[in-house]
Amino acid sequence: MNHYICMTCGTQYEKMEQTPLTCRICTEERQYVDPLGQMWTTLQAMRDLEEYENEIKYEEKGLSSITTKPKFAIGQTAYIVQNNGFNLMWDCVSYIDEHTIHEVEKLGGLSGIAISHPHYYSTQVEWAEIFNVPIYIHEDDKEWVNRSSERIEFWAGESLSLADGLSLYRLGGHFKGGTVLHWLDGNDGKGILLTGDIIQVVADRQWVSFMYSYPNLIPLPASKVEKIAEKVQGITFDRIYNAFQSVVKENANLAVQKSAHRYIAALNGDLFET
Repeated sequence: MNHYICMTCGTQYEKMEQTPLTCRICTEERQYVDPLGQMWTTLQAMRDLEEYENEIKYEEKGLSSITTKPKFAIGQTAYIVQNNGFNLMWDCVSYIDEHTIHEVEKLGGLSGIAISHPHYYSTQVEWAEIFNVPIYIHEDDKEWVNRSSERIEFWAGESLSLADGLSLYRLGGHFKGGTVLHWLDGNDGKGILLTGDIIQVVADRQWVSFMYSYPNLIPLPASKVEKIAEKVQGITFDRIYNAFQSVVKENANLAVQKSAHRYIAALNGDLFET
């Protein structure tokens, strides 16, 4: 019996004797099945390959990133926020080994894990068991959990305070329970918003965007983007980190507001003629 991992999205499943026929994350319209077909691995198989390693980087005071090299599955980055003795891992990567555990312990270990949306559930239960911590997931995305655990705490409502100055906000959009993390003391007290890809930093780092599906280019309705911008406007932050090490370094709340305005204008046919 193995906990199989989808090689396209990195999601780990309940123990099974045989590989699943399909990945329910990838067969849903926001994701995709690899053109070569559905492929599976296990965490032990990844370790045995001795091909993967996690790069742990210092980003700024109190913030470190974890990225698997070479890229595995979606290729997202997880972050560790060190907030007055409460160390939170934001989002998750599928690969974990002894070196990673040692490096995270050097940072002070973990107090909890919070996930932005189902594409980054990955091996969250493995991480939670190793570090003996809870996982915070919005209840609106409960149906997408493919490996159950008593460590998962489903929260409800529009926000959840995890520690002084560290809060989760449900914005929805990409997924109904789509969540962002607000770190009030980050960026020397100017505030940081870690967004996964609920709010996506784009190539021009002065702008962001919003999508229902990124790989399949399905946009969100204008009304939803307007609501996301309204929710974010009341949060104090000057910097955004997304799931792929792209950063809006300053004036990030303004970037969200002007990007939402541009997005809505484009959908309504008011931004350009073509």
